[in-house]
Amino acid sequence: MGDLSVSKELIMGALSTVQEPDLKKDLVTLGMIKDVELGVGEVRFTVVLTTPACPLKEKIRKDCEDAIHKLVQPDLKVVINMTAEVTSLSAADPLIPGVKNVIAIASGKGGVGKSTVTANLAMALKNLGAKVGILDADISGPSIPVMFGAEDLQPLVEEINGKNRIQPIMQYGIKMISMGFLAPSDSPVPWRGPMMTQALRQFFGDTNWGELDYLLIDLPPGTSDIHLTLVQLIKLTGAVIVTTPQKVALSDATKGLQFFNQAGINVPLLGLVENMAYFTPAELPENKYYLFGQDGGKVLAEKYKVPFLGEVPLIQAIREAGDEGKPIASTDGLSAEAFIQIATNLAQQIAISNAQSNA
Repeated sequence: MGDLSVSKELIMGALSTVQEPDLKKDLVTLGMIKDVELGVGEVRFTVVLTTPACPLKEKIRKDCEDAIHKLVQPDLKVVINMTAEVTSLSAADPLIPGVKNVIAIASGKGGVGKSTVTANLAMALKNLGAKVGILDADISGPSIPVMFGAEDLQPLVEEINGKNRIQPIMQYGIKMISMGFLAPSDSPVPWRGPMMTQALRQFFGDTNWGELDYLLIDLPPGTSDIHLTLVQLIKLTGAVIVTTPQKVALSDATKGLQFFNQAGINVPLLGLVENMAYFTPAELPENKYYLFGQDGGKVLAEKYKVPFLGEVPLIQAIREAGDEGKPIASTDGLSAEAFIQIATNLAQQIAISNAQSNA
């Protein structure tokens, strides 16, 4: 039996003074406190974070301890179990019922490394403890199979509840589907718009995605039929825009931002990633050379009031890792750290966006 002067109500009362720093509401109101147990001279409970990548985990832990010591008992032992359950928009999409968040990764123009960013963000989110999938929506120029060293693999089709379902390819713990698995890589497929949109529908509706925290959509460059089909087909959690620092890339990134912002589409912009932001030679890891200009992505993000998720250096190892079929975020080093930071920021923005949408 615990200390009679301490009750669960007192504990919950104290914890209701602790705010989740991003969501600006208290932990009790947000339903983040579970399994409160009182013991002799101690209290145990679980805090359910909204993302496994929560950068404020230790602050929340300390705030909980301080609140209990201040408002309940100064010498009470506080044992906190931190766990995470990724939030989603209020209702699951019937087309992909087990998927919590669908994030479009887009760019205004080609050649900015959007597929590289998608592949490495997926790896980083997975390494942070999330269940992740990639849908390669670049139907006529798929890159994801090569980046994961999976271009020779073919997905199986299984009958589930009387319906044929495509089993996604699993590589490095990430589920993925791409036209690159279904069509020979050395023969280009001429696609008309309606055929592309039909392929995209099948990738969503006929693939057995199972339970996922995040499904990243690697979009073709620009704003095309595929983009319009995507926003009509699926309730997107939000979009991420990838750019490089050059003026022409920033100009095209602006079009990408405006596409998701326009009336009738209204997809939340979760942030902007600046790829190839600076060059760092492997032998001089402290040096940064801004070959294409500095802070262009940051300035664009500020102008459109979009979160700036971070910058990725131009490093030979990133390209080599992609060519070898093992994304750099699966290793250690400067580049992997950059993607972990961007993934952490993205997970944070998704939690904030979902809280606002579900309010």
